Amino acid sequence: MHVKKGDTVVVISGKDKGKKGKVLAAMPKTDRVIVEGVNMLTKHKKPNAQLQQGGIIHQEGSIHVSNVMLYCNKDKTGVRVGHKILENGEKVRVCKKCGETL
Repeated sequence: MHVKKGDTVVVISGKDKGKKGKVLAAMPKTDRVIVEGVNMLTKHKKPNAQLQQGGIIHQEGSIHVSNVMLYCNKDKTGVRVGHKILENGEKVRVCKKCGETL
């Protein structure tokens, strides 16, 4: 999977196309990610011991990882990701447009 938890991504297809947000969770087994502020779902919750007051809760739903691209701060767009091995042996992700480390 080309994105990790904490990455900033931009949505490239679907009803939230063009939105930018941080990856809250990555699920590699199902190839899905949860992005903050994207694919908002409405849930009706009953009151219980943890949630004293019931009501309508808005939360993010998962979207397929193929619908997001990593966001490059230098280019201000979604970019494809390449990998580069540094001289100290560390493997890092780089922007394919500008070559900047992500």
